[in-house]
Amino acid sequence: MGTNEPITADGDMPKKKFYRSRAHCNPLSFNETFNYPTRPDFMDWTEEYYPNHPSLNKKEGDSKDTGGTISFSQLSNAMNVHPDVLDVGCGFGGLTMALSTALPNNTILGLEIRAKVTEYVRLRIVAQRKEHPGQYHNCSVMRTNAMKYLPNFFSKGSLEKIFFCFPDPHFKRKNWPRRIISERLLSEYVYLLKPSVGRLYCITDVKDLHDWHVDKCSMHPMLQELSNEEMEEDPCVALMKSETEEGKKVIREGKFGHVMYYKVYKRVELSEVDSAAASATAKVTVENFFQEGQFGVEVA
Repeated sequence: MGTNEPITADGDMPKKKFYRSRAHCNPLSFNETFNYPTRPDFMDWTEEYYPNHPSLNKKEGDSKDTGGTISFSQLSNAMNVHPDVLDVGCGFGGLTMALSTALPNNTILGLEIRAKVTEYVRLRIVAQRKEHPGQYHNCSVMRTNAMKYLPNFFSKGSLEKIFFCFPDPHFKRKNWPRRIISERLLSEYVYLLKPSVGRLYCITDVKDLHDWHVDKCSMHPMLQELSNEEMEEDPCVALMKSETEEGKKVIREGKFGHVMYYKVYKRVELSEVDSAAASATAKVTVENFFQEGQFGVEVA
């Protein structure tokens, strides 16, 4: 194989051994350049991520030959294509792929910060699209830093589900600001989730991290914990336990034990929030959103 040839050609199933990477990285000091739009409505998701999205299929009666031009209806459909389900830190894409078939009417996007792992998932999706014509066109993967750029890609109330599956525990106290679920990042996720419909999923095999998730999410006035019965009725809960790479590893090896801890939270309407909680939320402003010592902020 020549040095300029890719390890895996588009359409072939990639081998994981060629795309191994460190399990985690520090997202707050990760300074590689990422491309991102200045506003969500500047993002054309069909150009690179969903070129054959199901909603772009021509309806009966459409002209087969448009002479290379794009009709108004096609342009309108393309503008309406945007992810509404996020798999944050998607790893090797097990859950992203499973959600594609489980939620055929949604648009799934896996987010991953590691370049090699992102390329593996991209190739895996392309290979599955080739092997199963007509399927997996509603899922894709993007390399980005989810702790920094989500509002650049997604508008207010545009997401139905956000998954945080087996995130880095960051055991040392000094590294807790790096955790993907925190007070201030939760407010960002709530902003992006659709009221009454939006769901936030978190799962881990580390009990201390699970307690952290419960503590932070339960304190947020715009999030409401689902009951055990409601969680068990949600098919996505079973998928995040069985289809993620880490979930399979917990069942198989159990480094921290064979128990998976998880919770699901509903994004509630503002009218459902009591006045005291709403007042506390209103005190968060652009001036005090980031405090000294958080996310590298220093006050002179």
